[in-house]
Amino acid sequence: MAYKKTKYSKFAVSMAQMGLARKLKACYCQYMTLLPVVVFNILPSSSPNTMGEIMPEEKKKRVLTPAQMVERSIFGSYRSRLWTPFITAIKTYELIKPGDKIAVCISGGKDSMLLAKLMQMLHRISDFPFELVYLVMDPGYNPANRAMIEHNAQLMDIPVTIFETDIFEITSTVEKYPCYLCARMRRGHLYKKAQDLGCNKIALGHHLNDVIETVLMGMFYSSQIQTMPPKLHSQNFEGMELIRPLYCVKEDDIIAWKNYNHLEFLQCACRFTESSELSADGIGESKRKEVKMLIKALRKDNPLIEDSLFNSVHNVTINTFAGYKIGKEKHSFLENYDKLSEESE
Repeated sequence: MAYKKTKYSKFAVSMAQMGLARKLKACYCQYMTLLPVVVFNILPSSSPNTMGEIMPEEKKKRVLTPAQMVERSIFGSYRSRLWTPFITAIKTYELIKPGDKIAVCISGGKDSMLLAKLMQMLHRISDFPFELVYLVMDPGYNPANRAMIEHNAQLMDIPVTIFETDIFEITSTVEKYPCYLCARMRRGHLYKKAQDLGCNKIALGHHLNDVIETVLMGMFYSSQIQTMPPKLHSQNFEGMELIRPLYCVKEDDIIAWKNYNHLEFLQCACRFTESSELSADGIGESKRKEVKMLIKALRKDNPLIEDSLFNSVHNVTINTFAGYKIGKEKHSFLENYDKLSEESE
């Protein structure tokens, strides 16, 4: 059955189309109104501002302080050369125990300044409690040297405690062996001040090269074989102990770290050897320098000469020596000669 067309049919269709058109127009207007907001929200923060709106500033890159840069180099580029051997010495020789209060002794040179920073970093992450005091003894530095120590301590964020003595003034009047006397007096003042501050240990910045150089110096100039132990009890200050946390760290690696961070430290502030600051290596004219140069020359043929000398200190076969000392008491191989001969058969 077909529907009958009427005169209103076309009119009804036309009205319906107009209604649809109005709805479409309204949606289009709403879309165009919201478009800038939509585009603004989906633009990345680094994109140019095309909407004329104020874009948020990019986050500024973090700027590290000099102390943070030094620490980053120790944990990063020099981790295997500084941090690892430092921790190895701490653990191998049991240098730090829970409850220790340690005076880190700072002379202003590269070794003691590095030691202070390493100890500070270890204290920050250690899982057992110990305390640190950063101790600087002024034996009579000239103003420039004193200022350099204070500047570097501030630069590396090391809170130092400074006390003054008249060691340089006293030793300047001594003709024979002033360096030996100076070293003994320094050690005594450091022990005393550390003890007054409630410390039970002092930490010194002797490194691996100091250890092996001492062996050769003893053989060449003192007719004895001895070196520096990693730690020792004080004979004059009861309850005090000396530790050497840089015992396994090589001097060349300390120098490389210093140069990497563009740091300048005291080379030698002694009045007798201030001229050594002008030398190329900063060691100064001394017997120790002669030994340093010898080891450097031997290294050309044997790159592992330093490791070999250092390891020999840990592998002493005492029964092969004709004589030896325990403390101040001398012994001869003859004491156990027959017994050892029987055991070897």
